[in-house]
Amino acid sequence: GELDSYLIEITADIFSKYDEETGKAMVDVILDSAGQKGTGKWTSQSSLDLGVPLSIITESVFTRFLSAMKEERVAASKVLSGPQKAPFQGDKAAFIEAVRKALFASKICSYAQGFAQMRAASDEYGWNLRYGDIAMIFRGGCIIRAGFLQNIKDAYDRDANLRNLLLDPYFKEIVESYQGAWREVIGTAVANGVPVPAFSSALAYFDSYRSERLPANLLQAQRDYFGAHTFKRLDKEGTFHYNWMSN
Repeated sequence: GELDSYLIEITADIFSKYDEETGKAMVDVILDSAGQKGTGKWTSQSSLDLGVPLSIITESVFTRFLSAMKEERVAASKVLSGPQKAPFQGDKAAFIEAVRKALFASKICSYAQGFAQMRAASDEYGWNLRYGDIAMIFRGGCIIRAGFLQNIKDAYDRDANLRNLLLDPYFKEIVESYQGAWREVIGTAVANGVPVPAFSSALAYFDSYRSERLPANLLQAQRDYFGAHTFKRLDKEGTFHYNWMSN
């Protein structure tokens, strides 16, 4: 299906394994503290240098950092309370399908950010990258290999100058049609105090990217207020400073 990928495949395999010593699911006897080799951190650092939003991958790096704070989290769990969790009363099969849609929509946004970063790097360093070919390289042999990489190649075959995968008709249709389920899953998680940082970050990226106007005008006004960093106006060309301390 749409989620056909190496990581989904091994996740299913992991869930099927049981610990011989305790009889528990193997995943439940593993310490919830994730390590890393640095590739995610390097990728996030590169996005900062390029000025490209890479919020989903960066959030995954931060989540690993937070997971490593095991002792502190154990202590905090005894002090900080969250919402009262109630047993799920809805249609479980329907909600599982909603989670599937939310995962795929979030995955599309993650790849959209990653390929946008590569485009920015190609422009900055004169690399002349061929994004469809890169998708096929990923599909040929790495841990993020997935069936939908063919759809990414097809998107760049349709438009070699595609600025963002979300603008491709195939991915646009999926994300728009899945967003109801996506929002439902995140809303349910938030209401029950369950952290879903990557899903939340992906949806925030989608909502920000599709917004003609964002509240960054207030940020720029604050920057001009405290540091005279100036701003641009909607109604005329040029750079301006306002005397915020005037009556």
